[in-house]
Amino acid sequence: MSTSEALQQATVRIRNIGGIDSRDVTLSPGVTVLTGRNATNRTSFLRALMAGCGSDAASIKGDADEGSVELELDGRTFTRVLTRKGGSVATSGTPYLQDTTTADLFAFLLASNEARQAVVTNRDLHDVIMTPVDTDAIEAEIDRLHTERKQTEKKLDALSSLEADERSLEKRRDELEAKIDDLEAERDELADRIDEEDQTVEAQRENQDELDSVLDQLQDARSDLETVRFRLQSERDSVESLREERSELEAELDSFEAADIDRESASERIDQIRTQIEELNTTIADLQTVIQYTNDVLDGKAGLVEESLGEVSDDGALTDQLVTSETITCWTCGTDVDPDQIEQTTNRLRGVRDDKRERRADLRRELDDLESDLRAAKQAQTRRQNVQHKLDRLEDELETRTEQIDSLTANREELAERVEQLEDEASTLRGQAESDLIELHKELNEVEFSLDRTRDQLASVNDDIESITEQFDERDALEARREQLTADLEAARTRIQSLTSSAVDAFNEEMETVLDLLGYENIERVWLERVERRVREGRRKVMKTQFELHIVRESDTGAVYEDTIDHLSESEREVIGLVFALAGYLVHEVYEDVPFMLLDSVEAIDSARIAALVDHFKQYPSFLVAALLPEDAQALDSAYERVTWGDDAASSSA
Repeated sequence: MSTSEALQQATVRIRNIGGIDSRDVTLSPGVTVLTGRNATNRTSFLRALMAGCGSDAASIKGDADEGSVELELDGRTFTRVLTRKGGSVATSGTPYLQDTTTADLFAFLLASNEARQAVVTNRDLHDVIMTPVDTDAIEAEIDRLHTERKQTEKKLDALSSLEADERSLEKRRDELEAKIDDLEAERDELADRIDEEDQTVEAQRENQDELDSVLDQLQDARSDLETVRFRLQSERDSVESLREERSELEAELDSFEAADIDRESASERIDQIRTQIEELNTTIADLQTVIQYTNDVLDGKAGLVEESLGEVSDDGALTDQLVTSETITCWTCGTDVDPDQIEQTTNRLRGVRDDKRERRADLRRELDDLESDLRAAKQAQTRRQNVQHKLDRLEDELETRTEQIDSLTANREELAERVEQLEDEASTLRGQAESDLIELHKELNEVEFSLDRTRDQLASVNDDIESITEQFDERDALEARREQLTADLEAARTRIQSLTSSAVDAFNEEMETVLDLLGYENIERVWLERVERRVREGRRKVMKTQFELHIVRESDTGAVYEDTIDHLSESEREVIGLVFALAGYLVHEVYEDVPFMLLDSVEAIDSARIAALVDHFKQYPSFLVAALLPEDAQALDSAYERVTWGDDAASSSA
């Protein structure tokens, strides 16, 4: 799953972040151990690396107005700059990720990581796993697919009524084709009789010169009539081809959806969103600075703790005062405050920060959608204009050819009348036999005229059948679309369920493996169960999916019983929290988005088990960076790269 073989080294350059003045660190793919005592800025480095990836976890060094992180990875450079402006902190640069919600939850596993804390504090684990999933968007997609499928089914119902019309037209077509066959047979028979009569009257002709002249004119008129008939049929064939092309263009034109976006309003909204995102970035950075500083003070890691406590006497160390003191001097008002009260205030600030992050993520998604809609609308308009221009040119040609057909039809009628006049005149100049021949020519002319009319009617019927066939062709596409919509609906409806099932499976499999590796003898099994419970939302009760954590212990006598998270040791709780975060990492495929996994604050777990956890976790990310105490780091494989933090640390890159 790791892609470390394909990645080069990663170089992190830090200036004025957390407690770090300046430091460059180069990380090789695989495991890197940050070794050092507490308050040696190992966590500051991890937060700086998170900032380079796009997270808001880092803060500016207290005595600086600007801090920066530069991440060089795989031939590209990513930056994050934090600038103090008028009491707030603004961020800029081009980080590795645009949205770090998923990475913050499941890849950056520091002490305050929400996935780890969710297990310890008994939060709803299902909600934590589903945090990166836009369930509202999925529900909206389900509604859209359902509406489109209903519209498709209505169109299919309308097409079904055309089947009776098609059967009637096909019957009419068969009748006309049979009539044409009969007329063509009659025409051929008359042509044979005319040939026989020509031989009979040859010797009986008088007034031969005048008769020859009339017959020559008759022959010319018949030749012209045949030419007009041929041209008329050619024009009809051309018109039929043009109509087919027109139908294709009209279908293509109809396939373009009408743009339902106001470009000017969309552009204004994009500018508003960008402004709001910048404001939210500033607000989030300010909140993160306060939260991080508060956490560092509570954990005894901040450099300003001594100033908050005042002068330290020679009788005891600062650490002793932090351990024995039951209150903390507030660094804003100077009064003594219970640490729990500060923790509660910090939690509320976290909630506000998370709301801002969620709002920023919503705005980013809206921005992406608007920009995509604007591009799509412009492209669709260009394609539609090209098709419309082509359709206009085709309509002009179709109109010209239709007028030509009308003109040729009128010419055919005139020539038929001229042939009839010449036949009457020739009949007068001939004897009885010649009159019979003229009659045969008249009958032949009438048959050919009737044949032309019948062919016109057949062409019209074929046009109507073709029109219905084109609509039936649309039916095939509509039926295929309905099947696709049904499949998409099913996939959308099961997407959330599939994700939660995968999360449960991943946690249970990883938990079983880790328990075997770490050897907790009194824990038989830890597993998640996906359950549906009816809960109240507002005034109504709804079914909601939840994760239920089961912990099965084995007593000294071998009896098996179920326990709760509250009764586990701190080490056991931390391990379960890490495995839960790993399950989210795998289910959401975080390794596809960010190559780093960060591990911190695992001192509650003994050294051997830390080493086993690192060996197990390293298979997933390209870079696993773990901050450990020196004694814990000694238990890890000596082949792992180490970066030392503290008084004996080198100031250059590792």
